[in-house]
Amino acid sequence: MTQKSQENILVVGPAWVGDMVMAQSLFMCLKEQYPDCRISVLAPDWTRPLLERMPEVEKGISLAIGHRELQLGKRRALGRSLRGEQFTTAIVLPNSFKSALIPLYAGIERRIAWKGEWRNFLLSDCRRLDKKAFPLMVQRFAALAYPDSNEPPDHIPNPRLQSDPNSVAQTLATFDLGVEDRILAICPGAEFGVAKQWPAEHFAATCKTKIDEGWQVWIFGSEKDAEVSDKILQMLAEEQRQKCVSLAGRTTLSQAIDLLSLAEAVVSNDSGLMHIAAALDKPIVALYGSTSPDFTPPLSNKSKLLFTDIDCRPCFQRECPLEHKKCLTELEPSRAVAAINELTLAGRN
Repeated sequence: MTQKSQENILVVGPAWVGDMVMAQSLFMCLKEQYPDCRISVLAPDWTRPLLERMPEVEKGISLAIGHRELQLGKRRALGRSLRGEQFTTAIVLPNSFKSALIPLYAGIERRIAWKGEWRNFLLSDCRRLDKKAFPLMVQRFAALAYPDSNEPPDHIPNPRLQSDPNSVAQTLATFDLGVEDRILAICPGAEFGVAKQWPAEHFAATCKTKIDEGWQVWIFGSEKDAEVSDKILQMLAEEQRQKCVSLAGRTTLSQAIDLLSLAEAVVSNDSGLMHIAAALDKPIVALYGSTSPDFTPPLSNKSKLLFTDIDCRPCFQRECPLEHKKCLTELEPSRAVAAINELTLAGRN
């Protein structure tokens, strides 16, 4: 049941791409609870392209403080500068002590978060988390839209980022890209570490198969991913390279969102781009090595989760402690190709 309210809500947002995408489910739940509420999100500037594509968010407020920095004076000053906004409620998503300081300094009466890092006294509604009852991050986020409960909400909407046709057309023109052929997007990087990265030769083999079937391939990622992207390109035959373009390190986050919205299928490591693709409602093949989909899976009903059953996974390490990466090397490209075919065939039926 929805409620009429002039709730003015400040959400202290997460610092990772995938987490911010999943936070949209919270924003959607808040709008279902309080249709007239205003939602502002305090987060680093890089999140703005994501927030601009979330219709539930009225505005982003810049958090110009490093992820690991306390900067007590800056937090106090920022909090006091927000007092004029007259926020009625604050919801704090990060688990850190410092993330709960700004709502306190802003004088926000209701301050809601899960218990964490010696911050109980900073919150007016401090909840004890039962990790078994709330196994998914999105459940933990969405639950904060509602009164405290021992169970997750019955219905949690999946994130849905909006794309703007004019912005998409401009981005296509910027990179001189066409959409005549079906587009496979691949995301071979992962900020967490190499233990999450499917081998370049497996990505290349998948690209070869789809290019030979008449597809084109766009490679996405940050500047850190340019090296592996170039490696994939070099593994393709010269004529196949004509149908593959590396965008790694060349696009802004906003442009990457625009271009991912055009893909017919996406193959991605467990990364922020995986969550963006899912929120764009793209068929996605998600590859898991050292991590598990049990906590932060792509929130989509158009996904295939691929992983091996090797005993040592998931280890949640940045680098393989056994130095063999079998959890990824033994995840064969044929499985990714079959998953792409199954997803895209289902989408056309």
